[in-house]
Amino acid sequence: MFKYIINRFLRSLLTLFVVITVVFLLMRMMPEEGYFGKEGTDKLDAKQKEAILTNLGLRDPMTVQLKNFYEELLHGSLGDSIIYRPNVPIGKIIKEKAPYSIAIGLSALGISLITGLIMGVIMALKKNKIPDKIGTFYVVVIRAVPPIVYYLFIQVYLTKILNLPILFDVDEPSSWILPTVAMALGSIAGYAMWMRRYMVDELNKDYLKLARAKGLSEKKIMFYHVARNALVPMVQYLPASILFTIGGSIYIESLFSIPGMGGLLVDSIQLQDNNLVQALVLMFSVVGVLGLFLGDVLMAMLDPRIKLHGDGGGR
Repeated sequence: MFKYIINRFLRSLLTLFVVITVVFLLMRMMPEEGYFGKEGTDKLDAKQKEAILTNLGLRDPMTVQLKNFYEELLHGSLGDSIIYRPNVPIGKIIKEKAPYSIAIGLSALGISLITGLIMGVIMALKKNKIPDKIGTFYVVVIRAVPPIVYYLFIQVYLTKILNLPILFDVDEPSSWILPTVAMALGSIAGYAMWMRRYMVDELNKDYLKLARAKGLSEKKIMFYHVARNALVPMVQYLPASILFTIGGSIYIESLFSIPGMGGLLVDSIQLQDNNLVQALVLMFSVVGVLGLFLGDVLMAMLDPRIKLHGDGGGR
């Protein structure tokens, strides 16, 4: 197990190094206007522009820029915002925004996990019956319709029907309901679909015949064997789902005016704040790779069928 974890950790580090380096190089290809602050380039002559870029180190050789960037990164610095909030450390901005995304994201994750898994179990147990057909219809609709469509439907119609606030207000608890529900809908469909699939696969396996031959009741078979084994493949994606709540939802946060990470990314791109865009993209990349790493480790701990030795822990 230890060898497997170390192997996965080193692979994740290599992936992160490649992703961070590529993002850094791509950001250096962006227009230079994103480095001149709110005054833009209109009031600056060529010498002033060149002086600013030189002071920022953007005229150094690319290898030197990359080295300086990694040194700052290892010291925990993401740099300062240039346009969004001039000269304010990006870490401070993220610290202010992340709690909103995390609170709504974790709430939505909890709702989707409980609802989706229960729905998937019912659909599997009632295969080809009315509950299964209703659940399948829901999954198909959610998967087929673009999210922005049912987000708008929720905001326009449920606001009136349930008499809930149309926009987010941190001091109004009821304003958290609609964005949380909207964020959970897609995940509910995903968890239900995969739980049904894995349970149906388990129900067709030979070990259930042995369990019945030993006299185990259907309840014990379903709970201790079928549902338990069906959950194992889904556990792999749980760490990534939790970590991605930090990133928030661009659609939902923009639609409901939530001051979270998703809206921050949109604002930074629109303002061409290159430092802030770079920091956010790097953060989302780290979250994604870390989620996959933790998912692999958790999967290996729960599923003894995974090969942990021999060719470096491949599955």
